[in-house]
Amino acid sequence: MPIDPYILLLLGTVGLAALLPARGTGADVASGASTAAIAFLFFLYGARLSTREALDGLKHWRLHVTVLACTFLVFPLLGMAARGLVPVLLTQPLYQGLLFLTLVPSTIQSSIAFTSMARGNVPAAICAGSFSSLVGIVITPLLAAALLGSSAGGFSADSLVEIVLQLLVPFVAGQLLRRWIGGFITRHKKVLGLVDRGSILLVVYTAFSEGMVQGIWHQVSPLRLGGLLVVEAVLLAVMLALTWYGAKALRFDREDRIAIQFAGSKKSLASGLPMASVLFGAHASLAVLPLMLFHQMQLMVCAVIAKRRSHDPLPAGEGEGAGEGPGAEVSPSASGSASRTAVGTGTRSG
Repeated sequence: MPIDPYILLLLGTVGLAALLPARGTGADVASGASTAAIAFLFFLYGARLSTREALDGLKHWRLHVTVLACTFLVFPLLGMAARGLVPVLLTQPLYQGLLFLTLVPSTIQSSIAFTSMARGNVPAAICAGSFSSLVGIVITPLLAAALLGSSAGGFSADSLVEIVLQLLVPFVAGQLLRRWIGGFITRHKKVLGLVDRGSILLVVYTAFSEGMVQGIWHQVSPLRLGGLLVVEAVLLAVMLALTWYGAKALRFDREDRIAIQFAGSKKSLASGLPMASVLFGAHASLAVLPLMLFHQMQLMVCAVIAKRRSHDPLPAGEGEGAGEGPGAEVSPSASGSASRTAVGTGTRSG
């Protein structure tokens, strides 16, 4: 079972916030730096997204509509159904975090890695993840405001302006400037990847520091965390089954079904963390906890599924050359490397 090293860094950051939370002036500085980091993250997301690649992907619109429906319709419906588990298995704050988890976009880089490993339609996975990230910038805050109400800022003018300024404006600016800075970003993707990850760690530290100062962690017990893990395991299992057998019922071929399963059953930690910071403010720490746990769970389960799918016999007529062509540009990797790509950079991150 692969353990994403970045999850260990995130957990270490949570531990640091628990031991040394930012207070007073330090909290103000951390909050300001976190706000700037979120804007920069979404600027990079916009600069990395290839508009031409996304437009080319529209040719396979049925697949992308299916993935978007799984991400922003089926997932939220399951999240709302979990409301009946309060207070038996979940507290209200943990349920709100679980519901938020169901609203965030799909991953890109880990979807590509797992789809490639399983010999699926890699170009479709690239485009599906890109569409999900793009749509999520608008849809996720609106769904959160509608379903979570005042706990996520509601529909107040101030909250919507904050969302636009911190998320949408930087993203659009990155898209507009991609023509001139795209090459620079590509050449320095490793360095910028470290900036991405460092920015997310800063967001996590700020959110969990605010939670510690306000004492909201006293609301979480080991028993409640165990209940949350059980609920998330069931949620992931249901989505993996629905995406696989649902795609079969819609008469998608094997390669497309693989792309739909991996792109339609996962949630992006890299997009969800900064969004939660903007939407939930001081309560973001509990809101992102379910997402962090689900992220690691989806990596472990999908790595096993992808490896098993890689040994499936190919349908008649595909032969050894199946999977070559455009999809072969992203080479299959071992399950461990797939987990390492799960939290990457920009719109190709998980």
